Parts: sequence; structure tokens; C-alpha cells
Amino acid sequence: MKKRKLEIVVLSDIHLGTFGCQAIELNNYLKSISTKILILNGDIIDIWQFSKRYWPDTHTKVLQKFIKMIGKGTKVYYLTGNHDEILRRFVDFKMGDFELRNKLTLEINGKKAWFFHGDVFDITMRHSKWLAKLGAIGYDLLIIINSVINNFLNRIGQPKISLSHRIKNSVKRAIQFIDDFEYTAVTIALEKDYDYVVCGHIHQPCIKKYKKVNGEILTYLNSGDWIENLTALEYNNGEWELFHYKNSLLHNTEDNLEDEYDYESSTELNQEA
Repeated sequence: MKKRKLEIVVLSDIHLGTFGCQAIELNNYLKSISTKILILNGDIIDIWQFSKRYWPDTHTKVLQKFIKMIGKGTKVYYLTGNHDEILRRFVDFKMGDFELRNKLTLEINGKKAWFFHGDVFDITMRHSKWLAKLGAIGYDLLIIINSVINNFLNRIGQPKISLSHRIKNSVKRAIQFIDDFEYTAVTIALEKDYDYVVCGHIHQPCIKKYKKVNGEILTYLNSGDWIENLTALEYNNGEWELFHYKNSLLHNTEDNLEDEYDYESSTELNQEA
């Protein structure tokens, strides 16, 4: 399969080191693309739940893939999230085409884009971090239970289900949290006159457009996750799109893609402080 050439790719909430991480699928995706810029928008390594007893080779391969992409000319920005917040003490670290940051602003073809994980908007993170960590453990356990159920459903020829999606869609407080998160991100982005605001954190892949007072458009984007949704944001030829692994040809493609890169692109990208 020929690699798709992209200008920017945004991934978040991979949660390497947890049972829920879909590292095999992510490796297949990374092998299918070539991109000029890769933005890792938080919760890439789940340091909260890191354990020496669980770190599969497939998780190591994801990190190796990132390193290989850097070596081949991809500019990689790692933006810290709450599950990898320990890395915030090393913010502004740079090595070659790799940079570690809390947030990032880019000018893309004359438009201002603001990238950050989004946990700063989470009141639980700010005031009850222990509760957030407990919820993370519960979420990981739910994913394990869901996996067992889906294996059984697959054996009897029934479609898979997502327990966490059902819970999120049925609990009013969860729905309100997602709405509040998006509202806060959009409101601040409008005040700062950004054209794009790009987040992660809530595991809800999304692209929505809002009209500014001056008639221009603000686009809110969320890259989703690689636990349930298996999604990425892709920018190419002036347009943002959501990539859904489950709806792609990769879902049924064997892991036989070649590691070749070609970064020809006409996109104008300027980094702002």
C-alpha cells in the first residue's frame, strides 16, 4: 500500500502502557502515512498507570516509529497531558526535530492554530487529582471487561459493543462535561482570535465550525484517542479531516507496509512563540 502524504497529523490519548492501548493498529496507521509535522497532543505514555509488569513489544514499536519518523525528517512536537504530566518539568527540551512543550501555536497557510491537551479545563484535575487517577484506573478496567465481552460476542457472531460509549452517552454529567470542555476551548480561542483550536483529553473525536463576530470561521478539533475511537486529525491541502481507523482499509490490511518517507509539501508553516 502506498503511503499517504500529509502535511500535519495530530495524535492524542494513546495511553502507552495500559491494556486499552491499541498499539498494533496505531503502528499500522503510522506505517501508512508520511507527514511533515506530527503533533503528539498529550497522554501518549500513561505514566499514571505505568507498570514494569505490562509493557508489550507493540508499545515499544510505537515509540521506535516516532523516533524513526524524526530521523527521516518529520518535525515532532510532544505536548504534555495529565497522564504524562511528569514530563512538564522538562518543557522546552529540544533535540533535532523533536520538541517537548505544554502548548503550541502554528501559523498554517496564514491561519493561526492553537494546540494543547486540554486537561487545564478539567476541574477534577485541578482540585481532586486523586479522583481523576482513580477514574483512570476504573476506565482501564472497563476497557478490559469490554474486551472480554467483545471476544465472546465475536465468537457467537454478534457485533461488538462499547461500554464506555454507552455510559458517556447515558450519563448526563458526562455529556455536560464534554459540552463544557468544548465551550471553554472555543470561547478562549475566539477571544484570542485563533482560527483553529486543537485538543485531546476527552476522547471525543470532533471537527466543528463556529462563526466569529467578523464573519470568519473558528474550527474546533479534537483528535480522539487510540483506545476506543482509533482516530487522528490530518491536515492536507488546506483542509482538516478526521481519520477513523475502523472505517479505513487498514482495518483489514496486513502489517506489510514499507517504511519510506517523502515530505514534499507546499504548506507554509510558521511557529510562533
